[in-house]
Amino acid sequence: MQLTILGSGTNLHPTRAAAGYLVRTDHMILLDFGPRTLVNLQKTGVNRHRITHILFSHYHADHFSDFITYFFDAMIYSKYEGGKRPPLTVIGPRGTKRFFRTLFATLPGFTQAPFAVHFKEVADRAFMIGNTKVIPRTVTHAQNLHCLGYRIEYGGKALAYSGDSQYCDSLVRLCGDTDLAVLDCSFPASRPNPVHLHAGQCGQVAREAGVGRLVLSHFYPITDRYNVREQAGEAFGGKIVVGQDLMAIKL
Repeated sequence: MQLTILGSGTNLHPTRAAAGYLVRTDHMILLDFGPRTLVNLQKTGVNRHRITHILFSHYHADHFSDFITYFFDAMIYSKYEGGKRPPLTVIGPRGTKRFFRTLFATLPGFTQAPFAVHFKEVADRAFMIGNTKVIPRTVTHAQNLHCLGYRIEYGGKALAYSGDSQYCDSLVRLCGDTDLAVLDCSFPASRPNPVHLHAGQCGQVAREAGVGRLVLSHFYPITDRYNVREQAGEAFGGKIVVGQDLMAIKL
């Protein structure tokens, strides 16, 4: 299994793309697809037309908006450039089907893709993508918004991705004994935010869950002015990685 960080920031961060992660198992899987992550996907050299599954944690724009450009490009490629691609499965939290029905009905031509598109809503029940096991778990983020973290298991290795989350028991369970956990480190410990983890809480989750490596990501601009590795390390004694765009990590 290999993880490539396509975006380690959020919104209009001056130096980082927003949330997006490429996971390579027996399938090409995207976790979220925020602004500017599509350009970084191209930089990896991966054939974007071979991606079969996109898993969304929630539909705040900083986790979603490049999907629109990606899908429009896929239609042009398939309709007018002689390309063929496998079916695309889009997976996300409660409300996913309604969200995409509305989106596709609004954007011209989106309901006429020349390849199969499937939408699936998940919550707290494992499923398989080929030989890859995916375990979604509801996490606490914003009020009245169903948000998911994902655990991916393949080849005897396990990776956890928090999506956007506050500290909560379900996140600790999601990360339990994983080889690698990618956590929402939106803010430094000294500048906490009510709906995101801060660096100290990332370390707390990693310690309580017994993770192998902790990857800090999803930084707001203010966070780059602080030593978040040191802050997370006050609670977690294991290896801590400060995420960067296009960083690739093998498990």
